[in-house]
Amino acid sequence: MRTNGKIVSLEKALALRSALKKAGRRAVFTNGCFDLLHAGHVYSLEKARSFGDFLFLGLNSDASVRRLKGASRPFNKAGDRALVLAALQAVDAVVIFGEDTPLKLIKALRPDILVKGADYRGGTVVGAEYAGRVKLVPLLKGRSTTALARKLGRK
Repeated sequence: MRTNGKIVSLEKALALRSALKKAGRRAVFTNGCFDLLHAGHVYSLEKARSFGDFLFLGLNSDASVRRLKGASRPFNKAGDRALVLAALQAVDAVVIFGEDTPLKLIKALRPDILVKGADYRGGTVVGAEYAGRVKLVPLLKGRSTTALARKLGRK
């Protein structure tokens, strides 16, 4: 599939999810801002994909990133972030969402496995009640967009 074809609407994602379910394939979901792609992101996405047959990635819109991270973010626009993420082999579909959390997206897709970074604990994972299981992936120490931004002298 071409990279652009992996950036999908919620409606297309729902059709993909339905086809996966009918085929008995496991759908995995993760999300984030992915503002400056780094090794920690690649590691977590590859790990997430290893838990199932198809990885849906919920990507925060520009407005959502600004609300969550501040006025100086995002560094890259949603379309650019989506294109870079869609080019990764581990990612099967990217869905941009405008809310502060992916709850609506998770509730609609009802993934078999919901993946977040291990910095989340217990019942704090948004949308856990709409997923079959929650998996927490360890973070790579020292790899974060915030750390990169500090190195570049930005917030």
